[in-house]
Amino acid sequence: MKRFDPRLWLGVLLVFGGVLALLDAMNVISNSGGIFWGLIFAAGGALFLYMLLSDRNNWWAAFPAFTLLGLAAQSILPPALSSIDGLVFFAGISLAFWWVYFTNTERWWAIIPGGVLLTLGAVSALDALFKGDIGGGFFFLGLGLTFILVAVLPGGSTRSWAFIPGVILLIFGALLGTSAEGLAEYILPTILIILGGYFVVRFFTSRSAG
Repeated sequence: MKRFDPRLWLGVLLVFGGVLALLDAMNVISNSGGIFWGLIFAAGGALFLYMLLSDRNNWWAAFPAFTLLGLAAQSILPPALSSIDGLVFFAGISLAFWWVYFTNTERWWAIIPGGVLLTLGAVSALDALFKGDIGGGFFFLGLGLTFILVAVLPGGSTRSWAFIPGVILLIFGALLGTSAEGLAEYILPTILIILGGYFVVRFFTSRSAG
């Protein structure tokens, strides 16, 4: 007897999709297509999650695992919560990077994409829920907080440079949407000058010390 027959799984999927479509037509459930694909994505995510939990060396599996689980959650969301579907999706990918960092703090680089993706998700939800240009300021506040976390989370004593862009981005985000917004256009050049100067000074001090 064959252990795996694709016809069996195809048949199960077709029956499952048909039952969902029938329940949708009878107004028992809604979003049958989203539920169908959501459960497919969840099954794939669960497979990679099992690989991740069974062997810590499989840290790469965090990316497909949490991405697929995020897609599953996004697909299953009812239409009434469609305004946060971007947040759910980006939060799933962000969670993968946070997993990678917290399971080994030497992989501190994962903090940055983790924070940026979570910020993008929050901005998409804010733009959908509220009127007005509040997403832009929140985006830079999120970036600033991300760099602050790079400096203060475990192992951050060697990453004090991250305070520089972190503080400047927080100021930039706080200025957007206020009467002092005109000052914001000077913030990005200031970030580049200060951060670049910091690395130049570090380069020459390290050479003189050697």
